[in-house]
Amino acid sequence: MATADNNTNPKRTSNNYRLVVMNDDTFEEVVTFRLSRMSVYIGLSTAFVLLVGLTIALIAFSPLKYYIPGYGTRESRTALQVLKMRTDSLEQAIRYKEQYLDGVRKVLSGNTPASLDTVALNIPKADISNE
Repeated sequence: MATADNNTNPKRTSNNYRLVVMNDDTFEEVVTFRLSRMSVYIGLSTAFVLLVGLTIALIAFSPLKYYIPGYGTRESRTALQVLKMRTDSLEQAIRYKEQYLDGVRKVLSGNTPASLDTVALNIPKADISNE
């Protein structure tokens, strides 16, 4: 039969350890801490929760929240839609101007085909009578 180990995990969390910070030159103890695994775990968990809470509070109660994608007020959404429509119309105007300038360049360089824009008309010949 296996013997039960006295150094089980719940018992190890309550064992006390000493953390000593010493001056390297004089070997003088500067700070001494008595710690257990449970106290270290609780301290680190508390620090983590505080950091997360402070970060959320900083974002929620400052103008940083407007940099989060998808967050915004109704006014900012309407302003975004107006800017999008204005951008689309400006892009269309730029395309029209580029087409116009390409046509002018072709005419000035002489690269356009020499076809007339008119249609030849079939006019019947007038009958000349000697009457």
